Amino acid sequence: MTGSDIRGAVYIPAQAYNAYQMWRDYDPAEARRDLGYAQSLNLNALRVWLSYEYWLEAPDKLERAVNDFLSAAAEREIRVMPSLFECCGVDPTRSALDDRDPRTALCVCSPSRTVMRDRLHWQGPGEYIQWFMSRFGNDPRLLAIEVINEPGGQTLHFGRAMFRRAAADRRNVPLTVGSISLKHNLYFLDLGMDILQFHENFPQKLEAFQAGLNEALLTQEVLERPVWLTEWQRLRPGGSGWGDAPIAGDEWQPGYATLAPAVRASGLGAFFWSLMIKPAYLPAQRRKGTLNGVFHEDGAVWSLEDARAISGNPKFMAGERREWPAWARAASQSN
Repeated sequence: MTGSDIRGAVYIPAQAYNAYQMWRDYDPAEARRDLGYAQSLNLNALRVWLSYEYWLEAPDKLERAVNDFLSAAAEREIRVMPSLFECCGVDPTRSALDDRDPRTALCVCSPSRTVMRDRLHWQGPGEYIQWFMSRFGNDPRLLAIEVINEPGGQTLHFGRAMFRRAAADRRNVPLTVGSISLKHNLYFLDLGMDILQFHENFPQKLEAFQAGLNEALLTQEVLERPVWLTEWQRLRPGGSGWGDAPIAGDEWQPGYATLAPAVRASGLGAFFWSLMIKPAYLPAQRRKGTLNGVFHEDGAVWSLEDARAISGNPKFMAGERREWPAWARAASQSN
């Protein structure tokens, strides 16, 4: 699958706050339910994170869970792009990995920043890459393997080293990096990156978003490699919510219909954030009360307009409920 054939979403189970919790608490029935929701939106791809920390604790359990998830996805003609390392979030302390409080539970970087910044600690992550590539590097259930998400600054050297390790064991599944912008792909092109990525979650102007899509299309044409938009959410004319920027009015809530037509018309492969309704993944957005997602756990959607825009099906039907999930309401206090 390339280009417009790829219709994807980021997937983290509704009540998992990080990748460690997703795999430690993996529930086959929940996974199949959520994959059914993805299928109902006409999706054929999901982007997920694995967990180095859970691999250190229980590699056999992780392997069984990943295999089950991939098989369940394949049954629904959905292919998966796993991301092996994560540069965003808080350090993976014991308390952060286990935290279930919606006010404080956040994504965790994986491995820790201490590990990423010190070459003396890279043997373990390298062995994790080798473990994964030997088991899944030739797996047709995978769409691609994302070695690391949003490397930058002092994590770039780690990201390049891990990409080299993955490339040394390269098989049939293409390799990629979750680059925050098109220019960040330059740090990995010389290592044999097969697919370029970029992220644009909260653009303030549709014209600027469209310009970014056009630049990606040109990059794809010139380099003759696929370029995918692997994170997108909604327009926020009042402010992106990053850094000191505000979130205006009701722009804290999902609004995929504001961008979906442009994404679809571009023909780029794309993944929206996220399939399941949940408090924001990143600390800055969580503090400002951002809510992401399409589906409640019971199959109701936040917005029928969003679901129809994403699926391309104007007749898509589901219950509509614009309410924070009961288990997450404490995180809504910023609104």
